[in-house]
Amino acid sequence: MYVEFDGTRKTLGDVDIVYHDDCYHLFHLVLPNHDYIAHAVSRDGLHWVRVENAIFIGHPGSWDDSMLWTMHVTPDPYQPKGWRMFYTGISRRDHGLIQRIGLAVSDDLYHWRKQPVAWRHNENNRGDANPESSLISAPLDPASCYPLASSSEHYEADICEGRQWVSWRDPFYFREDSRGWLLCSGRVNDGPIVRRGCVAAMEEVEENRFVHRPPLYHPGLYDDIEVPNLLKIDQEYYLIGSIREDAKIRYWHTRRMGASWKSYHDNVLLGEGNYAGRICADPGGWLLWSFFTHDRMRRDVANMLPPPKRLVRTPSGLLRVQSFEKILDAVIERLDTRGLRPLNRTGPEDHCHASGDGCARLSGRSGFQPFLFDGELDSFRLQVSMRLCGSGKCGIVFRIDRDTHDGFYLSLDLMKGVAQMRDWGTNCAATGEQMMRFESLQSGFWQSERRGMASIQLIAFGRYLELSVDDRVVLCLVSDAYQSGAVGFYVESAELELRDICLQRLKSPAQSDENLAVG
Repeated sequence: MYVEFDGTRKTLGDVDIVYHDDCYHLFHLVLPNHDYIAHAVSRDGLHWVRVENAIFIGHPGSWDDSMLWTMHVTPDPYQPKGWRMFYTGISRRDHGLIQRIGLAVSDDLYHWRKQPVAWRHNENNRGDANPESSLISAPLDPASCYPLASSSEHYEADICEGRQWVSWRDPFYFREDSRGWLLCSGRVNDGPIVRRGCVAAMEEVEENRFVHRPPLYHPGLYDDIEVPNLLKIDQEYYLIGSIREDAKIRYWHTRRMGASWKSYHDNVLLGEGNYAGRICADPGGWLLWSFFTHDRMRRDVANMLPPPKRLVRTPSGLLRVQSFEKILDAVIERLDTRGLRPLNRTGPEDHCHASGDGCARLSGRSGFQPFLFDGELDSFRLQVSMRLCGSGKCGIVFRIDRDTHDGFYLSLDLMKGVAQMRDWGTNCAATGEQMMRFESLQSGFWQSERRGMASIQLIAFGRYLELSVDDRVVLCLVSDAYQSGAVGFYVESAELELRDICLQRLKSPAQSDENLAVG
């Protein structure tokens, strides 16, 4: 996991990850300034070390002298062992209102050179007429196709249109056989202003020569489809995009390029707060990465790169995300689960029958009753098969203070398939009614043929919290509200059968003295 040190004004933004030679390479924006694209490396996808920054904004007068936005790193199809980074830039000359796409190249993923651009400098700030290619400067070449700009044939291309700024950002390069496509976040040039967002397309007809094509997909629903991704699994194409309206990551599918894109009844891959999803392939298959933001209206404070999710295709064609298997490398020990004890005073119908074979039956007929394991945990993994008996409620509580009962409350509606994570406790800094602290952190849904039953996995790994139901990640979020406490289950006006209980202590992610920390 990857975050800035506490107290710094910086945070990471949109990410792109490449797996090469047994190493994950992370490229990401640095907010709020957008001055450079940072680079970090990892052997396991969890612990990161910063290396030299990839590229910086250009000198004054350059096409990218204001900010750098989202990038995509991909093998260079024209240069063996070479790499290309398509990236978004904006200029001071345009007051940041027009987005364009440029190119940098590398032979080793560490040392980058911006490629020539056809760009006329300001008369009063010409700079070097032909600078050497570097991670700051792009040489000037009137014959260059870069920076790539929008085209009025299919898209908004002038600041007088739509929202008075031109969307042409978040590039993604996709190649199949001998054809290459550069996708980006664009907007069609007609229709309701806040419904014009599309995945724009350019075809690379020869090396560094692009032709604008009609949108790959325009749903007619969103203001923008940000950070698009395109992949092919089992002869099916999948388009993944992040939607600003609800800060979720969604997907669409088709059997043939050029055919209509379709949506399943459930096309949300990651819930609210997980944003700017990017895919990469490693020996285990496809991974979906994103950053997590606490405030969907202001995504430039205290962001975090959580563990990725394994992206899989179900037999019926749906995409699902599963827990990243390398988290299991942090397991320290398996704990004794026979000591479930009630937290509240018990009524005549509140009891727990636990056996030594990982099974228990909890009853909370008198009202709300948590049953907690012995001891306290910070990072852990809990696996259990649950069956609700009756028409009441159930869930999991963790990092609970035994005196105040403050902690995380995870409600599980096993009948409807609804999970809700809450921070519920005491606001000691307030008085009166304001002393109650109650915050809904994230909700998720699942569909199961086993009504009232579910196989659950809950991971608390430092600040990262993840719930899987029937091997599908349903909740994934970041919260530092509580660091440690008791773990257990609750029932309310019901009985709960638990089988195959497995509680493991995890090694907590440690803080590092690198520029950016793990944890």
